[in-house]
Amino acid sequence: MHLSVSFRILGILLMLFSSTMLVPLVLALLNDDNTANGFLMALAITFFSGLAIWVPVMNAKHELRIRDGFLITSLFWSVLGLFGALPFALTDSLQLSTTEAIFESISGLTTTGATVIVGLDTLPQSILIYRQLLQWMGGIGIIVVAVAVLPMLGIGGMQLYKAETPGPSKDSKLTPRITETAKALATVYISLTIVCALCYWAAGMTGFDAIAHSLSTVAIGGFSTHDASMGYFESNTILMICSLFMYISAINFGLHFIFWRRRSIAPYRKDSETRFFSSVLLICVATTCAYLIISETLVASDAVVHGIFQAISITTTTGFATQDFAHWPSFLPVMLLMFSFMGGCVGSTGGGMKAMRLMLIYKQGVREMKQLIHPNAIIPLKVGRRRVEASVVSAVWSFFAVYTTSFITIMLLLMATGLDFTTAFSAVAAAINNLGPGLGEVAANYSSISDTAKAILCFTMLLGRLEVFTLLVLFTPMFWRV
Repeated sequence: MHLSVSFRILGILLMLFSSTMLVPLVLALLNDDNTANGFLMALAITFFSGLAIWVPVMNAKHELRIRDGFLITSLFWSVLGLFGALPFALTDSLQLSTTEAIFESISGLTTTGATVIVGLDTLPQSILIYRQLLQWMGGIGIIVVAVAVLPMLGIGGMQLYKAETPGPSKDSKLTPRITETAKALATVYISLTIVCALCYWAAGMTGFDAIAHSLSTVAIGGFSTHDASMGYFESNTILMICSLFMYISAINFGLHFIFWRRRSIAPYRKDSETRFFSSVLLICVATTCAYLIISETLVASDAVVHGIFQAISITTTTGFATQDFAHWPSFLPVMLLMFSFMGGCVGSTGGGMKAMRLMLIYKQGVREMKQLIHPNAIIPLKVGRRRVEASVVSAVWSFFAVYTTSFITIMLLLMATGLDFTTAFSAVAAAINNLGPGLGEVAANYSSISDTAKAILCFTMLLGRLEVFTLLVLFTPMFWRV
């Protein structure tokens, strides 16, 4: 492991991240909203800290190993969360503690969407757009940006790309070079954001709201510029547009690139994970709408619109809201929370365990039942036409075991801080799945829980975003052995 190269990359990425504060700084100056000094100080601190890390190791030249990739990925997300909190901490009008500022920053970067800020409608546009930009950057993953930039600096990036996307995936490359892969994904991501913004604007949003919400929609983030979230607009058209783009963003972006290149929907139809994800989502939507109608919670027309929107929003781990779904009949909030464990597809901006893993667990379960009936039969496990190796299935079950153990441990820690079971369970689910809204005390926001609980959830959000192993591997002695 080469720490000098790791710190060199960290310094470069930190300097690049400081540019995120330029847009809100310009808005702050134009609107004269008393946040310019905070953004200017945050930008300077972030840039010069990155410069200070980079200069001593600027000439370090070594080939990156996979352990370097894990370290840089985890270290950068942690450090970025700290520096991303500076504008929140330095804005006096927000009155956030250090822990709350870090919580808001990490929530944005991990596209969780949980917030400790109350009164979004009265916040200056500079703060609002900064929150949205954090989610947008987190959506595609800072590491993908690094993969596109670092090869031009003479540093290989494939190890970082693998560290950002552990677990089963379709292909490690879409194009022969990882740089081109990152550029292709970025092109699709930016294009979807622009189209989404134009659709929102055409449906009646202001230009600012359209841009702001497109940033968090495509990122599957859930941050809004209004306390009422998407319910503020009172438009079924906007809700359906949002539902469509949440669904699109939860599908593997590699498929979007192939669709854009071939102009054919065949890749979607042939992809097993997309079919599985769409089927599960359809079941969730149908169940939600039907139960809202049967229980007479909403009239039929509203039940269909809000049922579709809320089911897609929670299942894809976006976290937008039109109503306080926590006050729906208890069956629905709990069911939707359970569906959020699936999240999106591998290679999407969604959180959760990913549809691919759940599909393999389901297929393995079916295979085992068949094996019980026909003990002498050889029944291979396949995804599409490809046979899945036993090592992949083992890795999926290992991930599931560690994910579940982490969930239970963190839930108990939260309960030890004084939270009730419903609040603790939903808060962990919302954080580790990068969902955002929970139940109980955290149904609306997370401002009422203790700083200790917020700190625990910060770690949980990072754990979920980095898909558990990438972060936990740093705590094992074998990782640090030479």
